[in-house]
Parts: sequence; structure tokens; C-alpha cells
Amino acid sequence: MDRQATTVTPAHAGPQGQTVIPANAGIQAVMDPRAWPGMTGGRPTAALRINTPLGAIGYRQAGKLAGTRLVLLHGIGSGSASWSAQLAAVTPKQPGLLAWDAPGYGDSDGLSLLDAAWPTATHYAERLWAWLDALGLTHPLTLVGHSLGALVVARAALLQPQRVAAGVLLAPAQGHARLALAQRERLLNDRLAALANLGPAGMAQQRGAAMLTPDAPAELLAAVQTVMSQVQPRGYTHAARMLAGGDLLTDLVHLQCPVQVASGHADRITPPAGCQQVAAAAGVAWVDLGPVGHACPLQAGAAVNALLGLPDVGAT
Repeated sequence: MDRQATTVTPAHAGPQGQTVIPANAGIQAVMDPRAWPGMTGGRPTAALRINTPLGAIGYRQAGKLAGTRLVLLHGIGSGSASWSAQLAAVTPKQPGLLAWDAPGYGDSDGLSLLDAAWPTATHYAERLWAWLDALGLTHPLTLVGHSLGALVVARAALLQPQRVAAGVLLAPAQGHARLALAQRERLLNDRLAALANLGPAGMAQQRGAAMLTPDAPAELLAAVQTVMSQVQPRGYTHAARMLAGGDLLTDLVHLQCPVQVASGHADRITPPAGCQQVAAAAGVAWVDLGPVGHACPLQAGAAVNALLGLPDVGAT
């Protein structure tokens, strides 16, 4: 199978038919209070919350629930608000889109004490399916995972393959299971030390810029930092432990659903070489989202929307 990189572009054309990606499409969605309620007033609160046998899950919804097609899973230093550009692209009468707050994030309950001792992607995937069961969604869905969310997508597809129409992995984190134990422990300890020493707000100030390219507008950096500053230490710690033991490449070998792998070629968190390795493991071509950083759902909102079959919110 051809594994040459491909490039995603939105579905509207500019002069001479040239495809145009508005540079500020993601920013417009993020700064629009209709897309991101409460953005200027502190932590964006989840629009909805539902109880499940494994704990309550907070989430955002756009479009018709019964017709939900896409389920979006955020990364480790993020939350459901990071999908603002995608949520804003769906009107109330269109097929639905859901974005969860992972266990221990936003308004979602944390993992149980037993599971929290050393969480795995399975613990998160089980809660994903419990949430979707509680919503009454049993038809096949496309699961979209950004960074750490890619580990949850792959494991969820292994647990209930009949319910997954496709998987989309954006700037996927591979997990650290294949690293030497000493390196794995060092990465985990460094991450948790930064959280302990800086707190969520300080960590956001220090790490937020690495999620974007150096030329990213200040408004976009502020949006990324706002979301990151709202992570809950307990939930972040559990997710970090899950990342330390994750092994995306192994899970991909066993997936039965179609998979897409995409990232920006300026990503400093999950660089192109690693994302191309993920694509190769899945037997597909890597999709280049352009000169954007790790926070591609925001910085490359138009390109990600095109990849997911969503309208470009920046189009006029």
C-alpha cells in the first residue's frame, strides 16, 4: 500500500480554483462564545453531563444526538473545549458530534481507586463505551483521538469492533511501553514533577507554546493555555500513567476498522516521523495537515474539519 504523505485541504476554493484554508479559522471558532461557552469567564463548563455505571461523564454536543457520527477524544493536557472548531461546524439539524471530557477531566468523574493504581487504555475505553451506552448510541461511530486520545480510540475499537466505523488519529501519542523502563519512568516523573511544581496554570504557561508553532497568534496560544490550565491534577496524573504504559502500535496491528493518521509537519510534541510510523503500522498514508503544531484541531481547524467531513467554519 502506498504510504506517501497526503495533504488535507478544506472543500472550498479560492481564486483560480486554489484551495484556501483561512489562517484564523480555528481562532474564530475558539473565541466565539457560541462555540466555547464561558471561555472568557474561566474554565469552559461542559454543556452536558450524564451518569454511567462507571461514573459520570461531562461532554459537549453539537447536532442531533440520534444521528451522531463523530466522537472526539482529547489529549492529556486538554479537554472537550479543544474541539471548538469542530463543534462550531455542526448545526443543530446536522448529524451529531460529541466531545467528551475524559475521566478526571472537566465535569467527568475520575477513575476508581482500584483502576487508578496503574490505569490502562482499557479503563478509559470501558468508560467511553459506558458513556455512549448511557446516551443510547449503539450504531457504528467514527472515533477521533487527538494525542493521548488516539490510545483510547485504538483500545475502544479492539474492545467493541462492531461499534467502530472508523478511527481517526490526530497527532497520535504512541505511548511509552516500548521504551526502556528507566526512560519510561523518567518521562513520567518529569511530567508529574512539572505538575507538582508549577500547578496546572503554571504548567500551561510553560508548556502551552510547545503545542503550537512559534508564529501562532496570541489569541490561539491563550486558548490553548486556558484549556490546559483547567486540568485536574488527579485526572492528569492518571492519564500520564496510562500514557507511560500505552502501546498504540501493538493495538493498531489488530484493528479491523479503517484508520486515518494525520498531523502537522511542524508538530514538536509528536513529530512527523513518529506519526508516519503510526500510519505505517496501520497500513495507511500519513496525512499532512500543514505547517501547524500539536494542537491541530485548533490551529488547523479547517484542515481537520475537511478530514472529518465537516464544513469549514472559516469559509465565507
